[in-house]
Amino acid sequence: MNPDPDPCRDPDDGATALSSGDDPDASAPWSRLDPRMLLVHPVEEVLRLLPVLIGTVVLGSSSGNPYWGLAATAVLVAVGVSRWFTTTYRVGPVHVELRRGLLQRQELSIPRSRIRSVDVEQRVLHRLLGLAVVKIGTGQAAGAGDRNRFELNGLAADSVPALRSALLADLPGTDPGSADTRTAGASATSSPEVELARFDPRWVRYAPFSTTGLLGIAAVVGLAFQYGLGERIAESGSFERGVAAFAAAGVVVSIAVVAFVVLLVASIAACARYVLLYGNLRVTDDGRMLRIGHGLVKVRHSTLDRGRLRGVNLREPLALRLAGGARLDAIMTGVAAESGESSLVLPSAPEREVQRVAADVLTDPLPVHVPLISHGPAARRRRYTRALGPAVAVAAVVIGAFAVAGQALPLSATIVAAVAAVATGCALGWDRYRGLGHAVVPGRLVTRNGSVDRQRVSLDADGIIGWTVRQSFFQRRAGLATVVAATPAGAGHYEVIDIPQDQAWSLIDAVTPGCGDPWTRR
Repeated sequence: MNPDPDPCRDPDDGATALSSGDDPDASAPWSRLDPRMLLVHPVEEVLRLLPVLIGTVVLGSSSGNPYWGLAATAVLVAVGVSRWFTTTYRVGPVHVELRRGLLQRQELSIPRSRIRSVDVEQRVLHRLLGLAVVKIGTGQAAGAGDRNRFELNGLAADSVPALRSALLADLPGTDPGSADTRTAGASATSSPEVELARFDPRWVRYAPFSTTGLLGIAAVVGLAFQYGLGERIAESGSFERGVAAFAAAGVVVSIAVVAFVVLLVASIAACARYVLLYGNLRVTDDGRMLRIGHGLVKVRHSTLDRGRLRGVNLREPLALRLAGGARLDAIMTGVAAESGESSLVLPSAPEREVQRVAADVLTDPLPVHVPLISHGPAARRRRYTRALGPAVAVAAVVIGAFAVAGQALPLSATIVAAVAAVATGCALGWDRYRGLGHAVVPGRLVTRNGSVDRQRVSLDADGIIGWTVRQSFFQRRAGLATVVAATPAGAGHYEVIDIPQDQAWSLIDAVTPGCGDPWTRR
């Protein structure tokens, strides 16, 4: 008799090749996307390759042939139209299958039992035409060029709720257009839902405490220089007069003014992005599914199956934490934000509100509010050492650069730089140790670490499939260790950093009884 298969093994995870033998899905009909996508695909192709189109227009103008731009546009429109004619899909009792591609034909098949998430998006043009984009996630990272991404770009919006309910419920033998599926979708939507959170306009004040605005400014400046606009601005008389004014005002005043203007523009951009991206946010829970919908221009609806929920990650980046805010992500089996899948539950919001929603998602406030166990003086020394080293090194490099240039800093400036480096390192080390800790509550591991990007993770013990205890050379000398909990959910592993080495295996045994007992005896 063959042994039982490993329950952690997932041989059918992700998109797989279609089998050539008996196919239980053969009776399911193949369907096309909604014909209204003939108006959307060409526009998307033109926007996606807009830089190429601009280049052809410039080339045609310089060569005296204006038809280059028209020919390129016609090719893009033809490619967009061909996507509709070459894309078909079907939802069978066992698999969801997709065929697409004109020159390079591709066939994808996802077992319905492996579906981890179903996200629905509606971009501006989709909303105007009553269409939606359905993205089916399996937890497997997409390949190069997103070739393994299962996306149905162009379904009628009114047919999506029934399809989503059927896929997440994994109902055997149902079809999205059948009466059984419509009944299942109706029953899912008619079940009582509890609203966990709703968008509050006051949350916008937390938007500037992120890097999105600065990244947006950097992207705009990069595009300006890429297309030659930066050079034209630099050669203009207004720019030269501005440089002269800054030179007359002095270096300190110029840096302060530039920093203020950049931060002001970045804050306005971050606030605008926050409202457009998270406006109309609503988080609901019906006991079986968590549903998160948000967006003003581009609407997105994510459905997270509670059966695959393995915990929450309360994120507190430094700037956001200083403003009293945080954000919340769900830790879901097979759903990883790193691979482009949505795990967001709550964007930047007041810390108290985020903690309340986290307790509601876990149906237990204890992991969110339980005091954490500190890791002792050796971990504290390691935090200060690792923070002071880079700070002092940066100060030394700055002082050395001035010395190499033959412009040695005055003694007072050198002292100020050294004191600032030490103070910054001490503050960072103190904050890192203050945020370091762990706790074990019934059925869960709670761990927190970090300063610039602090995370407090509450992980279900049932979701942990393996443990690792590792020690670097310096950790061994300090009597510390890092405990790594492996899980198929979220980031794939979560760490308890710099715990005293004599507590490592006892911690594991407390979370997973019997797992650390042999090592504890040794």
